Amino acid sequence: MDNVFDRLYEHYHTNLFQFIFYMVKNRAVAEELVQEVYIKVLRSYQNYEERSNEKTWLLAIARNVAIDYLRTHNRRTSRWLSKFDFNKQQTEDNAPLPDEILVQKEEVQRVYTCLRGCTLDQQQVLILRYIQELSVNETAEILNWSISKVKTTQHRAIKALRELVDDQTNSQLKGVL
Repeated sequence: MDNVFDRLYEHYHTNLFQFIFYMVKNRAVAEELVQEVYIKVLRSYQNYEERSNEKTWLLAIARNVAIDYLRTHNRRTSRWLSKFDFNKQQTEDNAPLPDEILVQKEEVQRVYTCLRGCTLDQQQVLILRYIQELSVNETAEILNWSISKVKTTQHRAIKALRELVDDQTNSQLKGVL
């Protein structure tokens, strides 16, 4: 049997490997599958009927091994892919571009500068609510205020901050024009 294996390996190994590699498109997988083909060939060589030549017989076994691999691999892949709803997911990159980041940084810097123009109470509420992202209840608890005082101060702080940002923007535009 060693002579048979050596002869088959010497004559057909390259053909088997190339055939399987073209089917699975992965060198490591192709090498494993070729080994599986040889195992099947060695187990069934005594049943080989010379109705076809050895190369055809070997490639038929290789084809079946590759198809079995692709079926199980595709089943696993499709099970894995079925967990995703590609109609809902977007594959676009939503990360900002460098110039957008620069504009955002400038806007954030402007807001922080204008924040200094608000009262201390307004600054505390804006920082806790929008920078620290705390709830109204958490903000009230931290400041030891009532919920209504936090809401009122927040409303006034947003209005004051908006006016300060608008004033700064208008003064910058006047300087440019």
